[in-house]
Amino acid sequence: MTKLQELFHDYGQSPWIDNIRRDWLTDGTLEGLVAQGVRGVTSNPAIFAKALVSTSAYDEAVRNRLSDDPEEVFEALAVEDVTRACDLLAGVYQESKLEFEDGETRYRDGFVSLEVSPRLAHDTLATIDAAKRLHAAVNRENVMIKVPATLAGLPAITQLLGLGISINVTLIFSLERYGQVLTAWREGLELARKNGEDISTIASVASFFVSRVDASVDLLLDTESPLIGKIANAQVCAAYELYAQRINEPKARELINAGAQVQRPLWASTSTKNPAFDPLLYVDFIAGLETVNTMPDATLTLANSSGDFSRSLLRDTESCHAAAQLLLDLPSTVELSKVTDNLEEVGVKAFIDSYGEILETVSAKITETA
Repeated sequence: MTKLQELFHDYGQSPWIDNIRRDWLTDGTLEGLVAQGVRGVTSNPAIFAKALVSTSAYDEAVRNRLSDDPEEVFEALAVEDVTRACDLLAGVYQESKLEFEDGETRYRDGFVSLEVSPRLAHDTLATIDAAKRLHAAVNRENVMIKVPATLAGLPAITQLLGLGISINVTLIFSLERYGQVLTAWREGLELARKNGEDISTIASVASFFVSRVDASVDLLLDTESPLIGKIANAQVCAAYELYAQRINEPKARELINAGAQVQRPLWASTSTKNPAFDPLLYVDFIAGLETVNTMPDATLTLANSSGDFSRSLLRDTESCHAAAQLLLDLPSTVELSKVTDNLEEVGVKAFIDSYGEILETVSAKITETA
């Protein structure tokens, strides 16, 4: 059994990889990662931009493009990659589907995520339209459409779940926003049920960003503070407690008893930003039942070679609660809500900027292959 398989079978956490590249889809790389225990794939504009620049795997597809509009070309490339990845994860999805139907788990696994344009992050209706289009274009049971947890994104999440579309809610930085996401999920499933959708087929994860919290908070702490490198995981523990609480509320339990899947917390941004930290600080210490950790290549490789998930703060309610209580020890000079609000604003802007870089790269590719 590999370490990644151990993480899933012994600790209940699904290891996903936060990367997608066309050459991985054709040379057996992703297939090999799945064999090692990877159970899902996430992507974002920055990842696609890097893949476009660092490989020639897209050149032929660009030459055979059906449009000269960079955004249309990019979307076609992304849809094709995600569709192929969905097919490579189909075995994981089908196996988890049977486990869910047999009552062994409360969720399905084996998903690949495709993000709506970050430029739509503050436009509810445009987000809904884009998500519907992308979902139809991929046309696979195991595709998740990524929608940001902005104020405009929340009603879009509810409406899309209500249409039976599986959603990866991204860019969650605060406990307050996570609570709103859980509400949007529940209301979405209630809407789906009202609409006559089969709620057992609707999956969702809530992507809670981790390392960036420490990167911001640590700058505000005294250099000798014992809280350095601990607040991000403390927030994870508090989020996990909130998940346990909300998933057991009467309305949520009614949906689950009617066949709904739970919306699993997904820990994102789990590579360390501070080289002085344990490189598996945001992996080993936050392994928990009914969660996902999506890791970049290097972090995933390290976790698979030397992960020690027994160190997890989520292993029992007492250790989880003790870690969550560290949030109360923050000095008055550190306003966590301001930090997380800023992280959301910066995060959305960064994704918009990356999207712009993608379109510039695609434009250059179009010119090169003309």
